[in-house]
Amino acid sequence: MFNNFVRDQTTIIGKLALFVMPGFLTLSTTLISCTSTVSNTNTGTNPKADPAGAKTITFKTKVLRVGYQSSGDLVRVRKVLEKRLEPLGVKVEWAQFAQGPQLMEAMNVDKIDIGSVGETPPIFAQAAGARIVYLAGRRITATSGKGSAIAVPKGSPIKTLADIKGQKVVFQKGSASHYFIIKALEEVGLKYSDIKVLSMPNVEARGAFIQGTIPVWVTGDPHLALVEKLHGARVLRDATNIGTPGGYYVGTRQFAKDNPELLRIILEEIDKNGQWAEANRKEVAKLIAPVLKIDLPIQEIISGRANYRLKGITPELMKAQQSVADLFYQEKILPKKIDVQEALLTPKEYAAITPPTLISEK
Repeated sequence: MFNNFVRDQTTIIGKLALFVMPGFLTLSTTLISCTSTVSNTNTGTNPKADPAGAKTITFKTKVLRVGYQSSGDLVRVRKVLEKRLEPLGVKVEWAQFAQGPQLMEAMNVDKIDIGSVGETPPIFAQAAGARIVYLAGRRITATSGKGSAIAVPKGSPIKTLADIKGQKVVFQKGSASHYFIIKALEEVGLKYSDIKVLSMPNVEARGAFIQGTIPVWVTGDPHLALVEKLHGARVLRDATNIGTPGGYYVGTRQFAKDNPELLRIILEEIDKNGQWAEANRKEVAKLIAPVLKIDLPIQEIISGRANYRLKGITPELMKAQQSVADLFYQEKILPKKIDVQEALLTPKEYAAITPPTLISEK
């Protein structure tokens, strides 16, 4: 069974499932905190006027359940969704997860409606049978990839990427780091089988890396910036030009089909927030630093190389995403070939949920 295949057997804290079969969720290890306790099946009967426009709207869903990762979420911090949706009668609830695979696991068992992840978690979720759909992509900029890296501790004898052959390499399986390490190994003529993989979420791996028990760590911000600036970690290769299609906002298929107008507003507000963030990165740092308990100068580095804008789902983007799925199948990491087209809406449905700014921008 696929569930047995994707279950990691080698984490330091014990066996940690990346995905589980429907109906079972390992909350004790994969879900950091979840404030969403209300089903999203409540329907609205009283139309509300959208403060951002003259249109009167009635939404089927009255509780929007959003998943975010432990690295933080500016949309949540600035409460942009609450400001737009609560006057329309839609409550926003947030649930925090260690990384993308855990977020997708919760979506698979209907604990959340939407969430933002890298390119890899939706592929593993689809392989596990999750009924998900791609809602929007993340725009790639000149700073894309700077916030993810293959790192070694200060004083490590490992000098180049080729030197990691035979070494224990730690990352969260099914995350964007999983794809990154495979592509990086290809560049230096190594295979995935040439390293000893140990799967561990970033929130657990950082302490072990600082203590020197992890020889090679594939990670991203804020963890990367922290170990670089506070502990002298050395980067062997960052993810610049690694050839990724980027991250996505993903949702459950049922939620997307039931709430096209609501999704259009959500994606519009997220992208407007991203537009503000990319024009005000120092202000972003001031907002996020106290939330993550990170010194402002380090958070400024993190915010300076982050991506915040969205892009629409296009055939070209999905062709690139299919190449990621094919790579995992070719490496025998996935036991069956995945067709990402099965996780798409129809062109008409995308037209209904996609704001013009996401369509017009590259």
